[in-house]
Amino acid sequence: MGELEVVKAIQDDYPEEFAWCYGCGRMNEDGHKFRTGWLDERTVTVYKPKPEHMAIPGFVYGGLLASLIDCHGTGSAALALHRKNGHEVGDGAEPPRFVTGSLHVDFLKPTPEGIPLKAVGTIHEIHPKKWRVETEVFAGDTLCAKGEVIAVVMPSTFAVK
Repeated sequence: MGELEVVKAIQDDYPEEFAWCYGCGRMNEDGHKFRTGWLDERTVTVYKPKPEHMAIPGFVYGGLLASLIDCHGTGSAALALHRKNGHEVGDGAEPPRFVTGSLHVDFLKPTPEGIPLKAVGTIHEIHPKKWRVETEVFAGDTLCAKGEVIAVVMPSTFAVK
């Protein structure tokens, strides 16, 4: 699927108090720092697994793939609602934040280490506050996992007090 870099990521626009997620939070020093952006009408997150993400020598731990699908799903929903609200990444408007309502992952093939992973998402609005994101994760040209996230607009009770 070729190398790709996400230049404008929705996570770059999250306010600091909501940018601490282990998967996609830019403020979390120990986290993955997944970044999700547009790829035409689909979404993309590219991530190079680290040696500590090993399941067994030569292969990536499945939990990393689940985390990638999870954060890619919530980030994709944020991109979609932000665009629906008339905004784009980097335009100065604060994007909506989502939490995971459900996560389903199917592991299709062992994921080789040392290859950047590319998560590609297709977004479906199912309710004004609920979005379904289907994600395919590739290592090179190999489809390694598929998943689905039901992303829910973050409740106001999550606000920092």
